[in-house]
Amino acid sequence: MAQCVQSVQEFIQDSFVPLVAALCSEEAERLTRKNNLSFAELVKPFCRLTSEVHMRDPNNQLHIIKNLKIAVNNIITHPPQPGAIRKLLNDVVSVSQPAEGLVANVITAGDYDLNISDRSVKASVPWYSNWKETLMELNTSTFYSATTPWFESYRECFLQSMPASDHEFLNHYVACMLVVSSSEPEPVEQFLKLSQEQHRIQHSSEYLYPKWFIPNTLKYYVLLHDVSTGEEQRADSIYEEMKQRYGTQGCYLLKINSRVSNRGTDEQIPDPWSQYLQKNTIQNQDCYEDCPYTVISNKSTDHLISDGLDSEIKDGLSNNFKTHPLQLDHPSGSLDSTDYMKATASLQDSKKSNSGTPHGACLTLTDHDRIRQFIQEFTFRGLLPHIEKTIRQLNDQLISRKGLSRSLFSATKKWFSGSKVPEKSINELKNTSGLLYPPEAPELQIRKMADLCFLVQHYELAYSCYHTAKKDFLNDQAMLYAAGALEMAAVSAFLQPGAPRPYPAHYMETAIQTYRDICKNMVLAERCVLLSAEILKSQSKYSEAAALLIRLTSEDSDLRSALLLEQAAHCFINMKSPMVRKFAFHMILAGHRFSKAGQKKHALRCYCQAMQVYKGKGWSLAEDHINFTIGRQSFTLRQLDNAVSAFRHILINDSKQSPAQQGAFLREYLYVYKNVTQLSPDGPLPQLPLPYINSSATRVFFGHDRRPAEGEKQAATHVSLDQEYDSESSQQWKELEEQIVSVVNKGIIPSNFQPTQFCLNRYSDNSRFPLAVIEEPITVEVSFRNPLKVPLLLTDLSLLWKFQPKDFNAKRDGEAKELGMCDGDMIGTEAIAEFLINSEETKVARLKLFPHQTGELHILGVVYNLGTVQGAVTLDGIDPSIGLQTGKLVSNGLSVRGRQDLEIQGPRLNNTKEEKTSIKYGPDRRLDPIITEEMPLLEVFFINFPTGLLCGEIRKAYVEFVNVSKCPLTALKVVSKHPEFFTFGGNTAVLTPLSPSASENCSAYKTVVTDPTSVRTALLSSASSVDFGVGTGGQPEVIHVPLPDAVLLPGASVQLPMWLRGPDEEGVHEINFLFYYESIKRHSKMCHRVLRHTAVICTSRSLHIRATVCRSNALEDEEGRGDNMLVFVDVENINTSETGVKEFHIVQVSSNSKHWKLQKSVNISEDKDTKLASRERAKLCFKAVRCKNSEENYTFADIVFGNEQIISSASPCADFFFQSLSSEFKRTHVQSHTHASQRAVKQSFDETVRLIQRCSEVDLNIVVLWKAYVVEDNKQLILEGQHHVALNTVGKEAFSFPQKQELPETALLKFFRPENTPVPARPTPEQLSNLIKTSLHYPESFNHSFHQKSLCLVPVTLLLYNCSQAVVDVMIDLRHKTTSPEALEIHGSFTWLGQTQYKLQLKSQEVYSLQLKACFVHTGVYNLGTPRVFAKLADQVTLFETSQQNSMPALIIINNI
Repeated sequence: MAQCVQSVQEFIQDSFVPLVAALCSEEAERLTRKNNLSFAELVKPFCRLTSEVHMRDPNNQLHIIKNLKIAVNNIITHPPQPGAIRKLLNDVVSVSQPAEGLVANVITAGDYDLNISDRSVKASVPWYSNWKETLMELNTSTFYSATTPWFESYRECFLQSMPASDHEFLNHYVACMLVVSSSEPEPVEQFLKLSQEQHRIQHSSEYLYPKWFIPNTLKYYVLLHDVSTGEEQRADSIYEEMKQRYGTQGCYLLKINSRVSNRGTDEQIPDPWSQYLQKNTIQNQDCYEDCPYTVISNKSTDHLISDGLDSEIKDGLSNNFKTHPLQLDHPSGSLDSTDYMKATASLQDSKKSNSGTPHGACLTLTDHDRIRQFIQEFTFRGLLPHIEKTIRQLNDQLISRKGLSRSLFSATKKWFSGSKVPEKSINELKNTSGLLYPPEAPELQIRKMADLCFLVQHYELAYSCYHTAKKDFLNDQAMLYAAGALEMAAVSAFLQPGAPRPYPAHYMETAIQTYRDICKNMVLAERCVLLSAEILKSQSKYSEAAALLIRLTSEDSDLRSALLLEQAAHCFINMKSPMVRKFAFHMILAGHRFSKAGQKKHALRCYCQAMQVYKGKGWSLAEDHINFTIGRQSFTLRQLDNAVSAFRHILINDSKQSPAQQGAFLREYLYVYKNVTQLSPDGPLPQLPLPYINSSATRVFFGHDRRPAEGEKQAATHVSLDQEYDSESSQQWKELEEQIVSVVNKGIIPSNFQPTQFCLNRYSDNSRFPLAVIEEPITVEVSFRNPLKVPLLLTDLSLLWKFQPKDFNAKRDGEAKELGMCDGDMIGTEAIAEFLINSEETKVARLKLFPHQTGELHILGVVYNLGTVQGAVTLDGIDPSIGLQTGKLVSNGLSVRGRQDLEIQGPRLNNTKEEKTSIKYGPDRRLDPIITEEMPLLEVFFINFPTGLLCGEIRKAYVEFVNVSKCPLTALKVVSKHPEFFTFGGNTAVLTPLSPSASENCSAYKTVVTDPTSVRTALLSSASSVDFGVGTGGQPEVIHVPLPDAVLLPGASVQLPMWLRGPDEEGVHEINFLFYYESIKRHSKMCHRVLRHTAVICTSRSLHIRATVCRSNALEDEEGRGDNMLVFVDVENINTSETGVKEFHIVQVSSNSKHWKLQKSVNISEDKDTKLASRERAKLCFKAVRCKNSEENYTFADIVFGNEQIISSASPCADFFFQSLSSEFKRTHVQSHTHASQRAVKQSFDETVRLIQRCSEVDLNIVVLWKAYVVEDNKQLILEGQHHVALNTVGKEAFSFPQKQELPETALLKFFRPENTPVPARPTPEQLSNLIKTSLHYPESFNHSFHQKSLCLVPVTLLLYNCSQAVVDVMIDLRHKTTSPEALEIHGSFTWLGQTQYKLQLKSQEVYSLQLKACFVHTGVYNLGTPRVFAKLADQVTLFETSQQNSMPALIIINNI
C-alpha cells in the first residue's frame, strides 16, 4: 500500500472514537450560523485532546489514554441511504487529485527507472549503486512517502459513513450534548424540552436511528453565550442555576462570537474548519451536492501526461515519464496538530476553492481556546467518568450473571494458559447470520463492554472481552456477531502496548470470509480489509496485504475495486525486492476499474503510471492498449493535446496490431486531432506523426526535368532524380569542372569556386548554400514510409518554406516571408492533389517550387492533409499509381491538416582534436538554396549518335546546341577525359567544303580522286598542330566549341558536325562530356553553368596493327641523301564474324611527322588494296625518308591503295591523329620544364646523353585507314576507320593500342634506403651503337686466275654515315678477324692490304667513302664484314666509346679462271 500521513495506530484510533450527539435549540443554532458553521462543525477542529487522560479499569488500575479524539455529530434520525453513501464516496475520490509541481527523483529498480517525487527523500537518502540497498533504505526511511490522498479520504469517509448496526456498538452514541443559547427567554425550559426530545428519540419505537450505547445516555448541558450581543451577567446567572440543577460535572457555559463581524480584515484569524468541511459526512450530504468544491479541475492531472507523453515527443526522451506514480503528493508539512497533517495533504485544492466562504468570522483566538477548553472539560468531567462508570457496571453485571461466576480476568488467564476450545471452520458452521440477540443478552453486554474499552484505548481488556464474546458467538453460531468479535479482537491484539502477542491475521481472514460469503455484507468485509491491510503493511508484510486487497475486488463496486487494486500495486512496489511488473499490471487493472466507476482522471493517472514500466520493453501490444486508453480518457477529460500525444505514440511505434485495429487507431487519432484543430483554427499547424519521413534521404534537384528523346534526336543525359548517386562519378565530374574552370581562369581556380551540384543528397557536400536560378524549378524528393498495415492518403501535399527577398546587386534586403503557398508572386508552390502510400510501403514524393525573385529560400518541411481510404484494407494489393492518375481515391471524410519538418543532421566533424574528442555535427544546407539572377540555360541534342562502333571506326554525327533561356550564352566549351573520342574539326574543317565524291559515298573523310599513275607513291601535304588545338600549351581535354559569332542568342539553336572515333579497346565505354558556358553579363553569385552528358559506346574488335622501323642498308636514296629507313606494318583482322563484318580493306597508309615521311610502298603484290577476312594478316613494307621542310609543320604523306585519297591533313583524320599525340606533347612539355631546372654542372653531360639517344629515336606516326564491309538486314554498309601507330625507336615494335602487361609473380618486399645523389642517366649500348651506319660496296663475284697470279686483290668501298646531329670521331680497325669456328667453317680467311687502321672525323649527317683492298689466296666464299668501327662524340672523352653495329654479312665469291 501507499504510504499514509498517519501511522497505523493513529489511523485505527481515529477510525473508532466515542460518538457524541449534539441537540441544539434554534437560537443556539443561529448563533453558530453567524460563523457559517453548525454547532457540530464549530467544535470539530477541537475534538482531539492535547493532553493525556487518566481513568481506572474495573480492577481499579490506572489507565492512561493518549491523543484521545471524540466525534460530535448532529442527530439525524434517518439512516443514510446506500445510494447517497456511494455518491458521497465517489465525490470524495473525485475531489482528491494528485498535487502538482512535484520534484522527481529516480530509483533504479532492476531494469526500470521509477520516479519518486519527495524533497525529503532527496535530502536524506544516499544513492547507492545497488538498487536493492537503495529501495531498502527508502522503505525503512521515515521520510519515504508515496501517498494516495484520495484513498485516505475515501477510507476516512467510508468509515465515518458506516451505518450503525446491532451486532456492534462502536458507532453508537455514548453521550448527548444539549445546547441552548443564553439569549433565550427561558433557557432552563429549553434544556428540559431538548432532554425530552433526546429521550423520545432514543426510547420511542418510531425512531430506529440513531443507535445509542446504553439506555442511560449521558446528557451534557451546554449554555451558548454570544459575547458580542448577549448580557454576560444573565448568562452567568443562568449557568449558576444550571450547576445547581445538573451539577458542575454536567453543564458548561461556552462563550463565543467575541469578534464583531464587520471589523477590518487586517487581523488574520486562522480557519481550522475548512479542511474538515471538505470531508463531508452524511449529516451534511445535502449541502455537499451543491458545494463549489465538488467541481473537478480539468488541470489537476495535466502534469502527468504532459510530462509523460509530450516531453517524450518534443525532447526525444526514451522510455521514462518525468513523474512516477509512487509520489503523486507533496509531504504534508509540519503543522501543529496531527489532524491538520491528516487533512492538509488530501484537500489542498478544495481548500483553495472554498476560500471565498470564510468560517469562524466572529471568533477570535480566545474563542478558539474556549472551545478547546470546553471539549476538554466535557471529556474529563463528563464523558470519561461516564464511560468508566459504565464499564464497571457492565463488569459487575457480567460477574454477577448466572453462569459467569469467575471474573473476566480469570477467564482471560485461563484462555491464555492453554485451555483452548477447538474452533470450527467456516465450512462446518451453519448459515445463522440472521440470528439476533435481545439487547440485554449477556453476550451483547460483553461485546458492549469490549467496545467501550476499545474506544478508551484499554486494548488488553477489550481483547479479553472480544475473545470471550467470540467464543460465545461461535458456540451459538451467530456468525455476524462472531465475525465482528474476531475483527476487533485482531485489532485489539495488534494495538496492545508492548505487543505481547503477534497479530492474529487468521482472525481477520475468518472475519472477512464470514462477512463476504455468509453474511453477504461487503461493507463490513471492506472495513476488515482496510484495517488488516494497513496493519500488515506496517509489519512490512506487503505480499499478504496485496493478496488481501486483491481478494476483495468484485463486480459490485468498481470504485472500491479500483482503490484496492491501486493499493495492492503499491504493495508490490514497496516490497524488499520490488515487483515492478506486478505493480504496473495492477495499476492497469485499477485504471480500468476507475474508468468503469467514472473516475476518469484517476483512471488516466493509473495508466500513465503503469506506462513507464511497459514502455520500451518490446511489449508493443501492451503499450498500444495503454496509450489508446490514455488517449480515450484524455479526450473525455477534454485534455485534447494529451489525447493527441497518446494516439500519436500508437501510430509511430512499429505496431504489431492487425490491419483492422491499426485502422481503428488511426481513425480515432484523426477524430481527436480534428477536435484539437477546431479549438484553434488559426493556430500554427501542428506536427503529424504519419507517415514517417526519412529526412536524411531527402534529395534536392535544381533545374528542369530532362527532355525525352525525339526520334534521332537524343537529349544530353545531364542529371535527374532517377539516377543513383555514384561517388566515383561525382568526383570525376568535379575534376572535369575544376579542369575547365582552371583553363578559363588561366591555370588558377578562383577561391570562391563552388562545384556545380545539380542533385543534393546525403552523400554530396552540403556545407555550402546551393545556388538556384530564378524561374527554374527546385524539386525536393521526400521519402515517406507508411509503418501501418493500412494505406494512408495524403492530399494537398506541398512544401513549406520561408523566403527572404534579396537583390544581390543592391545593399538593402527584404523582410523574410514565411510559409508556403502564401505568396505565389515570390515562390510558386506545386501541390500534389492525392498521394497514396500503401501499407508498409516506402514511397517518394517529388515536390516543386518555382522561385520568381532572388533571395534566400529555406525549405522547412511539408504540409498535407492526412486521411485514410474507404475500404483501406482491400486496397493493399492495388497499384497506387492507378488511383493517383484517375483521382478516384475516396477518403472516408476524416482527414486533418498538419505539417512535418525536414530536419537534416549534417555530417559529424572529425578534423580538429576538439571535434574528434566531442560529438559535433556540421551544417547541412541542401534545403537552404540561394536564388540567383537570371542565367542562360543550354540544352544539347545529339543527332545520329551511335551506340556501337568498331575499334577505331570514324562516324559523323551532329550536335545541336539550343539556348532555352532569355539571356545569351557565350564561351561554350566541352571537357572530357577522353578527348580522342570526338572532334568538332579543326580550324580548316569549316572552311574546306567536302568533295563531291565524299558526299556521294557518305564518307566522314575529305577525299580526292587519285591519278592511277600515282598509286603506291606518297602524296604529300602539311598541316600545323595549332590549327587542331594541339601543342598550344593548353589542356587538350578542354575543347572549344566553334559557335558562329561565339554567342548563342536566346531561343537560338545551332547544329555542328561532330566526328566520333571508336576507342581502341573493345568493351563498353562510358565517356563523360561536360559542356561549359557563361553569361555575357557577369554575376556575383554564379559565374558559369555546366551541362553533363554521358555517352555509352560499345566497341567491338576490328584491326590490330604492329609496326617496326629499321635503317635501310642503302645509304643513299634517289636524291643522294644518306638517311632512309624501312617501315614494316603488320595488319591483323581480329574481328569475329558476330558483328557482321565481312572483310576489311586497307585503303590508305599515311604518315605524319615533322622529320620523316613515307616515300613509297615496296610491296610486291599487284592488288590495289589489301583485303583481310576474319583472322587474316597482311604485312606491308614502306620506304621512309627525311623531310626537307621546316620543323614547324607536320608533313603528311599518303600512300593510297584505292581510287580515292583521304586527305589525312584535314578533319577529321588529322584531328584524331593530333589528339592521339596530345599525351606525348604533355610529356615533352613536362620534361622541358624539368630539364630547365637542372643544375649547370650536369648540363653538358645530359646534352651528350640526349644526342646519343636521339640517334636511335624516330618521330614517325603511321595512320592506317580502312574500310569495313558489313552486312546488316540484307544490306551492305561500308564503315570507315583509322588506327594510329607511333614509332619512336629504331627496331622496337609499336602497337595500335597498348598491350596488356602481365602481372609479375609475387616477390618478396625489399626495403632499401634511397640514395641522396641521383645516378646520371646513361645511354644504353644499343643506343651507342647507332651513332654510325656503315655499308660495304663490292662486286658480288670476282674472277681471278690464280695460276697467273697467286694473290687476288679486290677493291672494296666502305661508306660511313654519321646518324647524329654532332661531330663524331670514328676509328676503323681492319685487323679484326672472326674468331668463331663456325664462321671459319663457312667462310674462308682473307686479309686486308694497305692501311689497316683509320681515324676519321665525320660531321653531322655526313657520308664518308673509304677505299679498301681485300687480298685472297684461293677461291671460295668470303665474308667481308669484318672491320670494327668505334665511334665517340668529338668533344667528349671516350666515356661513351663503343663498337658500332656490324652490317649484314658481306659475302663475296672468288672464282678461278
